Amino acid sequence: MDDMDIFWQQTAPDGAQAQRLEGDASYDVAVVGAGFTGLNAALHLAEAGVKVAVFDAGPVAHGASGRSGGQVNPMLPAKKPQELRRAVGDRYFERMAETSFRSADDVFDLVRKYQIRCEARQHGWIRAQHCDSARREANANAHLWNEAGAGFEFVDADEVTRLSGAVGYVGGVIAPKGGAIQPLALTRGLEVAARAIGADVFSFSPVKALERKEGRWHLRIGDHRVDAEQVIFATNGYTDGLLKGLRGSVLPLTPLQMAAEGLDDSEIGPLLPQGHTISDTRRLIMYCRREPGGQFLFGSTGYRKPLGGIGGFSWMLEDAVRIFPSLKNAKWKYRWGGRIALTSDGVPHLHAPQPGLIAGLGYNGRGVAMSHVMGREMARMALGVDPSQIPIPVTKIPRYKFRTPQVLGAGLAMAAMRWRDQRETFQGSGK
Repeated sequence: MDDMDIFWQQTAPDGAQAQRLEGDASYDVAVVGAGFTGLNAALHLAEAGVKVAVFDAGPVAHGASGRSGGQVNPMLPAKKPQELRRAVGDRYFERMAETSFRSADDVFDLVRKYQIRCEARQHGWIRAQHCDSARREANANAHLWNEAGAGFEFVDADEVTRLSGAVGYVGGVIAPKGGAIQPLALTRGLEVAARAIGADVFSFSPVKALERKEGRWHLRIGDHRVDAEQVIFATNGYTDGLLKGLRGSVLPLTPLQMAAEGLDDSEIGPLLPQGHTISDTRRLIMYCRREPGGQFLFGSTGYRKPLGGIGGFSWMLEDAVRIFPSLKNAKWKYRWGGRIALTSDGVPHLHAPQPGLIAGLGYNGRGVAMSHVMGREMARMALGVDPSQIPIPVTKIPRYKFRTPQVLGAGLAMAAMRWRDQRETFQGSGK
């Protein structure tokens, strides 16, 4: 899948000229991964006067940050407060909840502070309910979250259609603080901002080895050596085997997207006219947004085939027309996928397995907002803030149980989930 298949490549401003590491170097902090998480960590560290460098195997935002749906959703994916409390404990529950509620505002504040041109808009996020049982469960859980301060609003089926152009849903919940950004533009803007205050960002500079000697970390990058007092891992769904156990602590998932352009007013007019973003309650979710230039993006979940390639686009083409009838003649010019990371308990994980080593990952589909939180909090840890003051608990690196069979069986599992979603949707709409 070529980068030219990624719609964001067509509308993002040019980024800074890529720099490769050209010699040995020494830093206070080395960051592995030049996406939202890593660049945010570097930005906060550079602001504090720390000598910091970011290293990535490819260009900036080549991973999920430049391929994401760009929805800034201010919530963790836990369905109800009890699930979050069970995952993080009483001590961290309120901190994690409040942090997630503020996470979208934090992103938009950052965009304004550094004047990043990324088509940022904060018009709310609709979570549409695909059947009556999903409506009852989602509304009950939203009321519970509102008691904790979430600020959700409730809408009926007609209002979902009026606000989105989507048909077949029985109701919805709106998060008013939700919104959208152009993800590749934001990532490139973060790089420019970090460089402007002293951070180094090196592309096409993969870290091939890491070891600790004489109280410092030593990184091998091609033929060059870099030493640092601390190392931050910000690799999320693209985590490799560099840090023992980290890749096996999360389950990779493949979100897919496609984009249509050249739509006339009868096609694009009914769709998200007030600028909301939308997703739904299905197991195989859809998520969509309308662009300022009149394009429409439709996303869902796919899978990587055992012998290569990505599956799931055929399902998306069927769903797009069923959910948004005005798109029956749309031409989907762009199609692409990325890779995100799921954790077994549904919350982001923060680890400090050795002195001077920090790793954060596992955003479970809430990466645009929560990756910025993680980058900031890992920077604070590197600056010496006591881990007990960080809103995300620092834990041992876990093993994701039954990870390999779930990866290999993703296609079959998703086909089963799609069948269940369709049955519930048709029953819920009376078909």
